[in-house]
Parts: sequence; C-alpha cells; structure tokens
Amino acid sequence: MAKFFDIHPDDPQPRMVRQIVETLQSGGLIAYPTDSCYALGAQLGNREALDRIRAIRNLDKHHHFTLVCKDFAQLGQFVMLDNDIFRSIKAVTPGPYTFILPATPEVPKRLAHPKKKTVGVRIPDSTLIHAILEELGEPMLSSTLLLPDEEEPLTQGWEIKEALDHVVEAVIDSGDVGAEPTTVVDFSSGYAEVVRRGMGDTSRFE
Repeated sequence: MAKFFDIHPDDPQPRMVRQIVETLQSGGLIAYPTDSCYALGAQLGNREALDRIRAIRNLDKHHHFTLVCKDFAQLGQFVMLDNDIFRSIKAVTPGPYTFILPATPEVPKRLAHPKKKTVGVRIPDSTLIHAILEELGEPMLSSTLLLPDEEEPLTQGWEIKEALDHVVEAVIDSGDVGAEPTTVVDFSSGYAEVVRRGMGDTSRFE
C-alpha cells in the first residue's frame, strides 16, 4: 500500500521531504505533482524502476525518459548543449518544458534512447520538487503519469492512490495540479523541433 503525503506546495515540510527522498533511495517509485501534471519518479540509478514505469504506462523501449534537475549546473552534467541552445532553454526555464538533448556518459545506458543516445531533461517551476532534489542530491528519473488508454493524466492525489496503490510506494498531494503535460522540444539535431504541444508556450521554438 502506497504512503500518502499531503504536503504544502510552497513551504514543504522538511520531515515529509526527507521521507519522500528515503523512499526514492530505498528503491521506491513515487507519484508526484509537477508544474504541469503528475509524474512518476524514481532514483536515477534504479534499474528496476524503468521496467516498472514501462509496465505501468505500457511503454516501448524507444520512449524518452526525463531527468528532472534542480538547476542548470545539474542539467549540464547529463546533456550536451551549445551556447545557442542553452540560451533558448534558459529563456523558458524553470517551467513546463521537457528538452531532448544528446546524453553525456553520466546518463545510464538503459535510460538513454537506444538509437539516438538522447535523453529528456527539465527544470520544473516547483518549490516542492526543488526541495526533493536538493535533499536527493541528484536528478530524479521521471515520466508523465499517463495511464494506458487514458487521454489525459490523473490530476488528484486520492484518485492516483486508488489507481496505483499497489504499484507505487508513495503518492504526493500538494493541491491542484493541471491535466496538461509539458511541452517537449527536441534539440538533438541542433535546432528546435516541437514534438509535443503541452502547457509551455511553443512560439519561441517555431
């Protein structure tokens, strides 16, 4: 049965943040709110979590997973980006965007796209997520919580607990969350290509 954390979005309780991070560090999978919609999260090196997320979401091996980072210093360890791309990303970050970029050797092979050697990265505009990442000390492996055969992600913590009570270790609730996922922009070819229109404005990349 999943633990349920009712946590303040702007002033997250440190004790709860530590418990969430302990869940991640012990191999647990969490359902957590972002600045766009809910997502599934796990520790970066958790090999089993990739398979569990794929099973929950019915994903194939070509799905791009995301590294949720707390700042650009952390992001820069895991992806390669030139000055122009850096400025483009910086202009809308933190925010509801996921960027696909060439992965550095720091990214576990199982996490990068098998052919393109790319990975998704994002820096959310969320005090709660920043607190979790600060305590964790590394990016978090993440994927939008969109269940098979559902057109929109679940938005309420209680309904997520009901749906995933026996397949995740923790569900975090911090108030209202939207149903729209991030906008995804692929920079892997050296220029911006919008591959999913979501919550983030796409005009800068078109």
